[in-house]
Amino acid sequence: MADEGEHLAEVHTASEGTAAKWIMLLLAVLYVAGSLYFLFNLRERIDQLGKDQTTSNGQIADLTKRMQSAEADSETLATQLGMTKKELAARSAELQREQAAQRASQQQLAEQQKQQISQVNGEVANVKTDVGGVKTDVASTKAELAAAEAKLQSAVGDLGVQSGLIATTRGDLEVLKHKGDRNYYEFTLIKGASPQPVSTVSLQLKKTDVKKGKFTVNVTADDKTIEKRDKNIAEPIQFYTGRDHLLYEMVIWSVDKKQAVGYLSTPKGAPVPVTTTTGQ
Repeated sequence: MADEGEHLAEVHTASEGTAAKWIMLLLAVLYVAGSLYFLFNLRERIDQLGKDQTTSNGQIADLTKRMQSAEADSETLATQLGMTKKELAARSAELQREQAAQRASQQQLAEQQKQQISQVNGEVANVKTDVGGVKTDVASTKAELAAAEAKLQSAVGDLGVQSGLIATTRGDLEVLKHKGDRNYYEFTLIKGASPQPVSTVSLQLKKTDVKKGKFTVNVTADDKTIEKRDKNIAEPIQFYTGRDHLLYEMVIWSVDKKQAVGYLSTPKGAPVPVTTTTGQ
């Protein structure tokens, strides 16, 4: 029994020694495989670095060649222009500064044009506003003239001829002038004064009656004098004159002890006076 126990112990010890050997062998294999992979990878990286270095050297050589070519071109250009390389470089720098200044000037001009366009747009808007205001004023003036014209009256003159609208104030006379149907000449006659030229005739105030609103006027036309006696204020005083027998009309709207104020109207085709004291 003792011998059998010893034999079992020996077998167990031999088994443990064999397992340890296999483990050591496996570790050695793994170490060798890892070392081989590291060496292979390191070689590939070295080869790639060599290729990159070659490429880099090629790029550097190409860049150097281009620089040399550019330098040769600049020397050729300088020779053709009769300048040194230094002078050519200075001229190039000057041209670049001029181009920069031109770009800045163009940008400034563009900004000024934008401001001017903006200003013009503002002025156009103001003009449109002014035009709108003028249109409103014109419309208002037309309405006022129409209202004033509606207040004017017509009457039969002292010759029995139907008169047009007559003015009894200076404001009414302005309305008639704006109508433009006839020529109008305003006057002020002084009692006792010499005949006063008005249009192509002469008028002379002979007498006034302030209380009754009457007056007497001499009318000289075609070398003839006609007395218009005891006429009323705002009464159309009519007479014919000229080769075409044109109808003239006189209206006096105000009289006092010394003077009479009114107007003379003539047809549009009547002769134009050379000189008058007052005119249309």
